[in-house]
Amino acid sequence: LTLTSTYDHRIVQGAESGLFLQRVHRLLLGEDGFYDDVFAAMGVPYEPVRWRRDVNPMDREATHLAKQVHVQTLINMYRVRGHLIADLDPLKAKPPKMYSELDPATYGLTIWDLDREFFADGLAGREQMTLGDALGILRDAYCRSIGVEYMHIQEPDQKRWIQEHVEGVDHALSKEEQLHILERLNAAEAFERFLHTKYVGQKRFGLEGGESAIPLLDTILDEAARAGMDEAVLGMAHRGRLNVLANIVGKSYRELFREFEGDLDPNTVQGSGDVKYHKGAAGKYVGLSGIEIPVTLASNPSHLEAVDPVVQGMARARQDILDKGAAYPVLPLLIHGDAAFAGQGVVAETLNMSTLRGYRVGGTVHLVINNQVGFTTAPESARSSVYATDVAKMVQAPIFHVNGDDPEACVRVARLAFQFRQAFKKDVVIDMVCYRRFGHNEGDEPSYTQPQMYELIESRRSVRKLYTEALVNRGELTLEEAEKALDDFSARLQGALDETRGSKGPQPTSLVSAPPVVVHPSPETGVSREVLDRIAVAVHSAPDGFTVHPKLAKQLDARAKVYADGEVDWALAEALAFGSLLLEGNDVRLAGQDSRRGTFSQRHAVLVDYEQGAEYVPLASLAPTGEQGRFFIYDSLLSEYAAVGFEYGYSVAHKDALVCWEAQFGDFVNGAQIIIDQFIVAAEDKWGQTSGVTLLLPHGYEGQGPEHSSARLERFLTLSAEDNIQVVNATTSAQYFHLLRRQVRRDKRKPLVVMTPKSLLRAKHARSPVDALVSGRFQEVVDDPGVPDPSAVERVVLCSGKIAYDAIAGRDKAGAPVAVVRVEQLYPWPDEQIASIVSRYERATQVYWMQEEPENMGGWYYVAGRLQRLLGGDYEIGGVTRIESGSPASGSAALHALEQADLVDRALALKG
Repeated sequence: LTLTSTYDHRIVQGAESGLFLQRVHRLLLGEDGFYDDVFAAMGVPYEPVRWRRDVNPMDREATHLAKQVHVQTLINMYRVRGHLIADLDPLKAKPPKMYSELDPATYGLTIWDLDREFFADGLAGREQMTLGDALGILRDAYCRSIGVEYMHIQEPDQKRWIQEHVEGVDHALSKEEQLHILERLNAAEAFERFLHTKYVGQKRFGLEGGESAIPLLDTILDEAARAGMDEAVLGMAHRGRLNVLANIVGKSYRELFREFEGDLDPNTVQGSGDVKYHKGAAGKYVGLSGIEIPVTLASNPSHLEAVDPVVQGMARARQDILDKGAAYPVLPLLIHGDAAFAGQGVVAETLNMSTLRGYRVGGTVHLVINNQVGFTTAPESARSSVYATDVAKMVQAPIFHVNGDDPEACVRVARLAFQFRQAFKKDVVIDMVCYRRFGHNEGDEPSYTQPQMYELIESRRSVRKLYTEALVNRGELTLEEAEKALDDFSARLQGALDETRGSKGPQPTSLVSAPPVVVHPSPETGVSREVLDRIAVAVHSAPDGFTVHPKLAKQLDARAKVYADGEVDWALAEALAFGSLLLEGNDVRLAGQDSRRGTFSQRHAVLVDYEQGAEYVPLASLAPTGEQGRFFIYDSLLSEYAAVGFEYGYSVAHKDALVCWEAQFGDFVNGAQIIIDQFIVAAEDKWGQTSGVTLLLPHGYEGQGPEHSSARLERFLTLSAEDNIQVVNATTSAQYFHLLRRQVRRDKRKPLVVMTPKSLLRAKHARSPVDALVSGRFQEVVDDPGVPDPSAVERVVLCSGKIAYDAIAGRDKAGAPVAVVRVEQLYPWPDEQIASIVSRYERATQVYWMQEEPENMGGWYYVAGRLQRLLGGDYEIGGVTRIESGSPASGSAALHALEQADLVDRALALKG
C-alpha cells in the first residue's frame, strides 16, 4: 500500500496486480464508505476516516480546499522535480529513488483522493480533472523516458509553451516514422560493427551505446529542412564523429575507408593533415520529408569543446551573408560529451554569447551524448552538479533529459528542442543518457576503473535490437525483415570496402622538403583623397540634433584639425581603412573588450548621445543602404577563448570580410591560446581551412607592469611556419592603414597578428601625411629616414615597434653613427628587403637586433638564427635585450625607465 499510494503502476509487478489494485481503489471510493473486509482479506491494519453524513459541511469544504492547495503544489513539484524520477539510465545502475516532494502522501493526499475532482488550472488544457488523471498526465510528461528541466526559466510564455507541448500530448509516431528510426539505427550500428570487425585495434571513438544520436540528429535536421532553413553547421568532438560523417553529413564510405587504409597524399610535407576523427566535411542531408538541407561539420582538434565558439561564428557569418534578419536561417548544432560539457569553461563562455547582440545566432541546439563517464573518470569525480548539463541553466535554456535506449523518445525531444528554438530563438539542450560500450578508444580496457558499469554494459543488448524487438512485438514488422535490413546495409559497406581496397591510393616513399616561404609583394592599397576626405568628414560628424559628449567633441575637433593640416593619427588611419573597404563593398567586423570606444579611448567608432543615450555609428552611414559594406562593431563579453574562437569561425565562413578581434591588452590573448594553437596557426595545414582573421594586440613597454606590456610576440613567432600566418608590428599610421587594406586585397587568406601600439596611438612621430594613404603599399621593412649620410653608418640596428623611436631619439641626441631600421613584418621574414637595406650602409660592420622584451622573449631567439644565416659571414651579429626573465616586464615604472635607457645606450654602442 505504501507503493500504491502514489498510484504509480510502473512499480506494480504484473498486469494482474495492477488490475486488482484498480478494483480495490474503486471499492474504497464507493458511496457507502470503506470496505473493511477488503483490508481484512489483505491482512493490512488501517484506521479509516469516514465521510459520514453527520460531518459538518464547513469542515468538509475546508478539507477539500486544503487538498486543492496541495494538489496545485504537487502539480508544480512535478514540473520542477519530476525529472528526478524519470527512467533515464539505460543501465539502471542505481535503484529508483522516491522524492518526498513528488509523493502525494507528503501533502496529505491519499488513494481515496485519486478519483476526486480538483481544479487543474489548465493542465493538459483542462480546468478540472481527478487527481489520478492529473498524476497520470504529469508522470507521462515528466517521469517516463523523458525528464524536462525548465522551471528555472523566468519567462512565463516559454514555460507555458513547454507545458502545452509535453503535458497530455499524444506523441505516438506513425509506422513510417518508426521504420525510419529503425533504418537510422541500422545504419548507425552497421557502420560501427563493420569498422569494429574490419579494423581491429584502430581508434575510431565509436558511437556504440549511443546510436540513438543518429535518429535524433536526423530528426533535428529534417525539422530544419521542413522549416525552410538554409543550412546547418555542426560541431562535435571525436566520439561518434565518423558515424555522423557517414550517416548525417554524407561523407563517402570510400573516403572514410581510405583513411583507415592509411592513404596519404605523397606530396604533403611530413604527411600534413589530421587524423580521420578530427576532419570536417560538407554535404547535403535528406531526411524522411525528402527535403534537402546543406550540412557542414566543422573540423575540430582533440581539445574538447574548442569548436563550440567556432561553429557559432561560422553560423553568424552565414546568417550575416544571407541577411534575413531575425529569421536566423542557419542552425548551429553542437554535439558534446557529458564530462566535457560540465568540465570545459569554454562551454559557459559560448553559452554566455547566445543572446548578446554581437554573437546571437537565434539559438543553438545542444546534444549531450551522455556516456556517464569521461575517459576513465566517473561523474562524481567530474562535476559538482547533479547533471552534466546544469551549466546551461545560466542562460535559462530548457534541458530535455532522455533515455538513449528509447529512440522514439529521442526523436520526440529532438522535435521539441528544434521547435522551441524556432519559437524563442534561444539555446536548448538535449541530454541523451546512454553508455559507451567500449573504452575511450577501442584499444582501452574500461573495466579497470568501472568494473560494475561494464558488467552491466556487456549484458546489455544494443538499442537497435531492443527497438527491433519492440516493433516486432507491436506487429509493425517481422524479425526476419529487420535482420534483413541490417544485413543489406552491411553488404553495402562490404562492397564499399572492397572497392576501396581495390583502388588503393599512393603511399609516400620519401620525405618532401618544405617549400620556401616567400614574401609576396603587397598590393597597391592607396585610396583617393576624395574618398579619404569623405570618410574623415563622416567620422568627425554627428547627425543634426545629436549631442556629442563635450569632451569627446573636443577630441573629434582636434583630430579633424590634424587631418585638415595634412596628417593622420593611428585611430583615424584605422577609420579610413575601414571606411574605404566599406565603400568598396566589403563587410568589416570588429569585436573586443570595450572596442567600440577603444581601451585607450582612441577609437570612438560608436557615438552615444550625451543627453538621450542614442547611438550613432558614422562608418555604418557612409553611403545609402546597399551601396556600402556593412560595419559591425561590438563590445565583446569578457572572454578571450570563446571570443577569439567566434571571430575565427566568422572569418572562415565570410572570407571577403575584414574580421578583427582586439584584445584589451595584448597580454590577455593567451586566454585564447587553444584557439591560436589549434585553429589559427594550424587549421590550414591540418584541414585546408583558410582564415583571414586579424588579431589586434596592444603591445609595448610603457612601464605599466608585467600584465600590460607584452602580447607575447615570441609565441606567435614560434608558431610561424609554412606561410601559415602574418606577424606584424607596424610603427606608423600609414603602415597600419595599408596593412588593414592589404588583409582584404591580398589574394590568399592568412591570419594576421598585429602588435598594435598604446603610446603611439597619440604620438606625433607615429602620424603619417595624408598623401601616404593616397598611394603606396605596406612596407615590410622601413629604412631609417633620418640618416643624412649612409656612408658614415657603422652599425645597423634592426628593431620592431615603438622602441625604434626611442633608439632614433637617442641616436639623434648622441650623434651616433647608427642607422635604425624598422622590421615591420616579422613573419614571413623579409630576408631580401633586410639584406638590401643593410647593403646601403657600406661602412657598417655590425648588425644588431634591439627589442624591449627580455632576452628569452620577443623576437631575439627567432631573429638571431635568421640574421646569422643572412648576414653572419659579413657582419658582427648581436642582440640588445632586457635580461632573461620569467615575467615579461618590471612592475616599477622607475626601473622600467632605467632599463629602457640602458637598452638605447647599448644599442647605440654608447656603453658596453
